[in-house]
Amino acid sequence: MADKQISTGYIDSQNGDAQEESLRMVSARPIEGEPVSDEELRPETLDGFIGQPRLKAQLGLFLEAAKKRDVAPDHILLAGPPGLGKTTLAMIVAHELEVPIRVTSGPAVQHAGDLASILSSLEAGEVLFIDEIHRLPRAAEELLYIAMEDFRVDVMVGKGPGASSIPLTLPRFTVIGATTREGMLPSPLRARFGFTAHLDFYPEEELEKLVERSAKVLGIVLQDDAAHQLALRSRGTPRIANRLLRRVRDWAIVHDLPQVGPDDVKQALALYQIDSEGLDRLDLAVLKAIVNSFDGGPVGLNNLAAMVGEEAETVETVCEPYLVREGFLVRTPKGRVATTKAWEHLGRKPPEDVMKLF
Repeated sequence: MADKQISTGYIDSQNGDAQEESLRMVSARPIEGEPVSDEELRPETLDGFIGQPRLKAQLGLFLEAAKKRDVAPDHILLAGPPGLGKTTLAMIVAHELEVPIRVTSGPAVQHAGDLASILSSLEAGEVLFIDEIHRLPRAAEELLYIAMEDFRVDVMVGKGPGASSIPLTLPRFTVIGATTREGMLPSPLRARFGFTAHLDFYPEEELEKLVERSAKVLGIVLQDDAAHQLALRSRGTPRIANRLLRRVRDWAIVHDLPQVGPDDVKQALALYQIDSEGLDRLDLAVLKAIVNSFDGGPVGLNNLAAMVGEEAETVETVCEPYLVREGFLVRTPKGRVATTKAWEHLGRKPPEDVMKLF
């Protein structure tokens, strides 16, 4: 694959005066001997993508059929929680099709004209990746409906009663939308996607493989069971696994360790207050507040947030999904209740009434 070219600017200043900005083209490929950047942990091919086996099989068939028909594939919607690889898959699709990819996001498109400008500059077969597509403005969504189905954009010329609409024909292209909240997508937009892929949280064995691959890319030597210890603490999310691996790398560098063992992983992540279940400081604070201050609950969200010193939205969107999914917490009409697993994780014996419930 040819080197990706990116445009970067620099300002030459002299005697405190900023001069005119100049543009130069540089290669994104690292120079020989240069350290590999963390961003290059993303695989470039579908075969190199770890996890999501069913999705990979479906997407592989979908792309192979498009290549044999020699047409741009149908539009693709990637849905799932943050950090599972939606952006990586979009890059892989463009690489597998050997076409350029244009990247934007829903919040970055402020007006329908912004999206029209992007669409009108697309080339035949090009991929347009829209992250957080559910956050597109309503006018931009309606513009995207027509562009995705009819491959045209209606450009408004003039203002007031004399305004007229001129249809602009677009070459066939592929939209890849990524969303963490598929339910917020309007039905007309969701119906325009020919293939919808749902990404699930990763099991520990797949996260182990991912950690081992990332460690090789970063030049980290992991001993037996070290990758497993990292996978246990990664909350089923590749992004978190790679982030924790970088922190363990920092630990190894500071302590001059040629290899990283399982005990090194435990000590490094204990410094960052991440325990064996992947719970961080805020997660543990929430569980301790429910168990110690409210006798296991039920407790309302606002009271719970006040006890841990965080906003209610932070507790609800950051902590609760993982705690509920892993069985530490349940939501009831009366409030949040700690489960038997939460009591035992904190080293306390649950009351008899709690044991009967769970």
